Amino acid sequence: MRLEISFPESLIGQPLDGHILLGISTDPSSEPRLQLREEEALSAQFFGLDVEGWKPGTTAVIDSTSLGYPRISLDQLPAGDYYVQAVLNVYETFHRADGYNVKLPPDQGEGQKWNRKPGNLLNKPLRVHLDPQQAGAVRIELTEKIPPIEPPKDTKYIKHIRIESKLLTAFWGRPMYLGATVLLPEGFDEHPTAHYPLLVHHGHFEADWEFFATNPPPESRADRLSRGQYAYRFHQDWISGRLPRMLIVSIQHANPYYDDSYAVNSANVGPYGDAITQELIPEVEKRFRGIGQPWARALEGGSTGGWEALAQQVFYPDFFNGAYSFCPDPVDFRAYELVNLYDDSNAFWNAGPFGTVPRAEMRTSNGQILATMEPAVRLEEVLGTHGRSTEQFGIWQAVFSPVGSNGYPKPIWNPSTGAIDRAVAAYWKEHYDIRYILERDLVALGPRLSGKIHFAVGDMDSWYLNNAVHLMQNFLDSPRNPYRIADFEYSPGKPHCYMGGGDVSNLESGGTLYQRIMPQIARHMTATAPQGADMTWKY
Repeated sequence: MRLEISFPESLIGQPLDGHILLGISTDPSSEPRLQLREEEALSAQFFGLDVEGWKPGTTAVIDSTSLGYPRISLDQLPAGDYYVQAVLNVYETFHRADGYNVKLPPDQGEGQKWNRKPGNLLNKPLRVHLDPQQAGAVRIELTEKIPPIEPPKDTKYIKHIRIESKLLTAFWGRPMYLGATVLLPEGFDEHPTAHYPLLVHHGHFEADWEFFATNPPPESRADRLSRGQYAYRFHQDWISGRLPRMLIVSIQHANPYYDDSYAVNSANVGPYGDAITQELIPEVEKRFRGIGQPWARALEGGSTGGWEALAQQVFYPDFFNGAYSFCPDPVDFRAYELVNLYDDSNAFWNAGPFGTVPRAEMRTSNGQILATMEPAVRLEEVLGTHGRSTEQFGIWQAVFSPVGSNGYPKPIWNPSTGAIDRAVAAYWKEHYDIRYILERDLVALGPRLSGKIHFAVGDMDSWYLNNAVHLMQNFLDSPRNPYRIADFEYSPGKPHCYMGGGDVSNLESGGTLYQRIMPQIARHMTATAPQGADMTWKY
């Protein structure tokens, strides 16, 4: 059995490079392209296939040799009736300044979501009978193209900017842009001589400050506040002046590898750390009357954003005056989820002389395993080869690894066997293992980071990220460190990004987090401001 995929010349009249994702589902409630899940038991079936110079009217074939997830091969698919849908994630060629030419999916304003990316080709779901034991072909024609996304509009409180980055443009060999969504404080227009501190929100791609609700919240269960209720609370506190008056900035730095850059300089992704600190933040402060001095800048974020907030504070210690790092991605690569990149030989298995146990990758807060490492890594290989999955392991590898001989990120492990490359792990350690870097450079960093870093994490983090935070604390609270750099908060028995009464995905989207930390940030800024500092934001 094989599935033959094509697109007509009437849709695109030229050859295309890219990656085909074929979804197979038994659930008619949504399109197959929307049913991919990291939890293996909940996911639809997917297969992936690279195409280069794919011409209109010619077929690309998914068959038993194509890599799949959750089932590895098409031969393993039970006979039955299914809904099938194919999507072509279109690649473009980037001619980088380092001399490599790489084919990657450019972001089109959607935040690197292949199943929603404008310009990608797809078909309307087809209901077909599939039986791997019966020879024959199922033909799928991609007749649709995902339309462009309409940019969000400015409001009284919410403003959007987009700038071309000279640093990133030089690296990628084509115009590259950074964006920001800026939340203005109450009274911004009425106080034209006031200047404001800057609170940088790091996290995944956000098109807008969608949580800044102006309408009353919807009804919800009394025991759990809804997203709308969190939003309404924050809105009321923001416009009433009960919160310190600051600029809150959400940075948009989607790139060809992911929905954000991890906000550091990288051999594969480019100088995003410098571009954000040297180009974007100064432009935000210039346009919106920021104070523009290090004492008046702070960072916060959860998960990916938690790592970014911490990394920017550590790598640019004199540019920021505090980082709130919630449920951060691995801050010590001895606990890269459950893999010790320096001591373990294999990422997929805990292997002994006679027994082998799959290494867990994702869990519930009561310890139930939802995913293991081998299928989780294989999923990303299905989404894109050479580290082009635009997902979690892919971006960690793109940011942390040196450039491989083919121009793509050098793999941290063999994606088929899980064998760890110790040389690549050593590169990661020296450049991006934040706990190690703090210890290595303690004499230089310690005095400059004193009192600036704050951690919070659930102690049953869904991806075991609490383990690395504990390792960080073991060092920072040890006699080896004479500097009071950080404080730590753990929520016992709570999952990923639970902090202080709710999960950060809601808190960052609804105000409780800001209502908690903004007064702390304002007090710290005030206490550390130089004599004669601009305090016009305190009207």
